[in-house]
Amino acid sequence: MDGIVDTDDVMGGDPRLEGRRVSVRQIAELVIDGGTPVGEVADQLDLSRADVHRALTYYYANPDEMAAVRERHRKAMRAAREAAIDPPDAVTR
Repeated sequence: MDGIVDTDDVMGGDPRLEGRRVSVRQIAELVIDGGTPVGEVADQLDLSRADVHRALTYYYANPDEMAAVRERHRKAMRAAREAAIDPPDAVTR
């Protein structure tokens, strides 16, 4: 889709708006999951409304890919929480 790219070394390879570090998943979570209006998301992230709609169009057009992206993100967040709760052994002097 025009304007949506994925690059392995940027944002873990998640689909994002070209030239920006804003992922399709982030926008979908704000609008779909969070109920934030498109205009407000655009203002918060310094995007055009068209950019937000482009990301949402990509999200809905690629449900399998986006489900995999969301699952990877959930696993990464869970691992980060677990590491914070039970950090590896502290360095001793």
